Amino acid sequence: VQLQASGGGLVQAGGSRRLACEISGGTFRTYNMGWYRQTPGKQRELVAGMDDGDLTNYSDSVKGRFTISRDNAKDTVYLQMNSLKPEDTAVYWCNTFLSAFRFPWGKGTLVTVSS
Repeated sequence: VQLQASGGGLVQAGGSRRLACEISGGTFRTYNMGWYRQTPGKQRELVAGMDDGDLTNYSDSVKGRFTISRDNAKDTVYLQMNSLKPEDTAVYWCNTFLSAFRFPWGKGTLVTVSS
């Protein structure tokens, strides 16, 4: 099983970016899924989560700017990021949310926000 996050890149402050996370060799349709990020010297943090009933949860730092969604038919989870700030610069991953189970993390996708 492999999770592949994509969509990262360089974006100016105030801009938008849409991340996608696909799974190969398995499915996350029955799992609550979330997006996580990590910057050097800091712990990985949850920024957005969605349960299997489509209820969402966001960290205070991204609330109102980021939107998580999922397409179970495509086994894909998305993160729409708007009004990006330099402090959003990080490596982003998806994985399970509110679960003791984790898929292998994968490489993540780097988002760099320039000021």
